[in-house]
Amino acid sequence: MIDEICTMSAIKNIELPDIGDFDEVEVIEILVNIGDTIAADESIITLESDKASMEIPTPQAGVVANINVSIGDKIKQGDVVIELENSEEDKKTPKPTAKKTNESKQLNTQIVAVNVPDIGDFDEVEVIEILTAVGDNVSEEDSIITLESDKASMEIPTPVSGKVTDINVKLGDKLSLGDLILNIETTGDSVSEKTTDTTPIAPAKPETAPLAVAPSPASKPTLDQSISTLPSSESHASPSIRKMAREIGVDLSRVTGTGQKGRILDIDLKGYVKQILTSGSGASLPKTPVIDFSKFGEVETVALSRINKLSGKHLSACWLNIPHVTQFDEVNIDQMEAFRQEQKNKGIKLTPLVFIMKAVIQALKKHPRLNASLDESEENLILKKYFNLGIAMDTPNGLVVPVIKNVEKKSLTELATELAETSAKARDGKLKPGDMQGAGFTISSLGGIGGTQFTPIVNSPEVAILGVSRAQTKPIWDGKNFIPTLTLPLALSYDHRVIDGAQGGRFMADLNSILSDIREILL
Repeated sequence: MIDEICTMSAIKNIELPDIGDFDEVEVIEILVNIGDTIAADESIITLESDKASMEIPTPQAGVVANINVSIGDKIKQGDVVIELENSEEDKKTPKPTAKKTNESKQLNTQIVAVNVPDIGDFDEVEVIEILTAVGDNVSEEDSIITLESDKASMEIPTPVSGKVTDINVKLGDKLSLGDLILNIETTGDSVSEKTTDTTPIAPAKPETAPLAVAPSPASKPTLDQSISTLPSSESHASPSIRKMAREIGVDLSRVTGTGQKGRILDIDLKGYVKQILTSGSGASLPKTPVIDFSKFGEVETVALSRINKLSGKHLSACWLNIPHVTQFDEVNIDQMEAFRQEQKNKGIKLTPLVFIMKAVIQALKKHPRLNASLDESEENLILKKYFNLGIAMDTPNGLVVPVIKNVEKKSLTELATELAETSAKARDGKLKPGDMQGAGFTISSLGGIGGTQFTPIVNSPEVAILGVSRAQTKPIWDGKNFIPTLTLPLALSYDHRVIDGAQGGRFMADLNSILSDIREILL
């Protein structure tokens, strides 16, 4: 009798699959109960990382025998989520295994779903170009679409070769990690190791697609219904909503969510902010007047590039949220310029910027508060032990700030080569997300264009930025005579919450000393 019972059912552990580059992701919802009968691919839990929320499906059908996780648990790949009891009928018709799929690769074609890979810390990146069409044959690593964030454009390659059967995106779509791009018909032997060995992900339900819960039309709230001024003990919201709330300074505990299980939605957050502004409880900037300039003469309207619009919003936020102070100085660079010309005569081309970069790193080592960022609470300072410099670069589409990493470990010639290569990539729109991240301090140089001084805006989350104008020869009094001296104008802007005037002044004095004596840079 016992043997008969054992043959009729079996317990199967359902483990957390590979969900990308995440460790210990938090369980925020459990979508099944013990005793529930569930179908294959039915969602069983919801996880939330710092980048996205995602529903995890079960790979097979059965009856839930046990739930091994609780809300708030941190779980990782391989952890048992639930235990399923399978019927004998299920056991007789097993699903294709990885081994069978591999064995059939040489004989059969298969449809592979190509999803958005991990492209860094970006949410909802816009599709600006589709580089293939239905029916095209593509090779592994061929670019299929181009995405553009507020920092860079990036081409997404295909991980497999084959024929494009359908395209699931269009120009202007906003994509996130795991979103389906297109499907490719490919023979088994062309499947790259980058793709899964099991049956391809179903196009209608990518496994790692971020969860998007939309409010039903019937439950769409009015402003008064969606707002609460009483703090809540906990707030359920996606990472994108939490990020937006941090950026605009909203305490989510004061917002009532109207989504599933009280989740705070985009409409709830925006409604809360709108009510605060219209009720007079907050403050907003006055709008500038709208003027019809055509009545004064001929005009032409030119659309701002996407980079212009996005960087403009970022810089506006930096200017409004950071109490700026700017200090100016002029440096005697006669010695540096003489050395630079000597190297030029030997065929070694070095721009003044590489000397400035090396000097800045030496000054940052003496003044670590300038190579830092405030944490989310704005009550702690994160001192960075690495030395990566953002270098503002002018491109046909607008200003971008790629990052030169580990500057202290590179020679002047290595920096010159890397700067030239990075500048070319920036002009061609080929910078990748990783090229734009990780700076601790930024340099904005207008030396090749001109000007005597300017006030650079601190590039948050950094706390300081150095502006460099064009060098010019001036008569400098040495006590007896006026001596023609090549001087370089510098402007240091910094966050006054972190750096006071004395600290900023000492940094500039040390930077002046280092740039004036070429030996300090070369040591």
